[in-house]
Amino acid sequence: MPFRATKNVSEAADRVFFGVFLVFSRGSGLACLTFAMFSLSVIEHLRLNFGLVVQNYTTHARAAGRLAAAALKAKMAMLGLLALATGSIVLSLFRPAREYQIVAAVLAGVALAVQVVTVAYGIEARVYAHRLVAHRLWMICERYRALLTEIQDGLVEDAAILRRREVLSEQVHTIYEQGFPLDEQAYESMRQLPLESRGDAITDAQLDQLVPAARKAG
Repeated sequence: MPFRATKNVSEAADRVFFGVFLVFSRGSGLACLTFAMFSLSVIEHLRLNFGLVVQNYTTHARAAGRLAAAALKAKMAMLGLLALATGSIVLSLFRPAREYQIVAAVLAGVALAVQVVTVAYGIEARVYAHRLVAHRLWMICERYRALLTEIQDGLVEDAAILRRREVLSEQVHTIYEQGFPLDEQAYESMRQLPLESRGDAITDAQLDQLVPAARKAG
């Protein structure tokens, strides 16, 4: 009984304090600001998540492109070095001189170093990982775009909208459960890009180009 009485008194005090807070904050507009800070419609939430997924897709797609270009350059450099080393060895057969043999050994050593660095860095595995994540994120982008379009056309009920929104969020989190190597940048901070000061977040104008009709509905 004493515990229940204390709990009731505490709850009553909290209600009184909140009422006094509202009375004194109305004149300064603080109450309106407090409730307006968390004003977010379901459509706006969908657009926000859609923009984050698009931004993450772009990041991983660009990372895959950069790494693929680096892998191609490494392979071409290694082939070029091996071709020059082979040429030097062939020349040493017709012109016996230590210079050609030294050049061939140096070129072969550099080619071996390039190959070792490429294998140790695991550039091909990194390209595959980023391409796989980008592909899955693009599929999520298409589903977000389809949902927003169906909402614009009035083809989806409110309960279905909430259910599909939760499913899409879970699918995005499932994508990032894929294991990246410990020394590989997975761009996990990009999932909350609007809260960060680094990077370029996708703008409303860019999002309108992807879903123009859904923006008009808002």
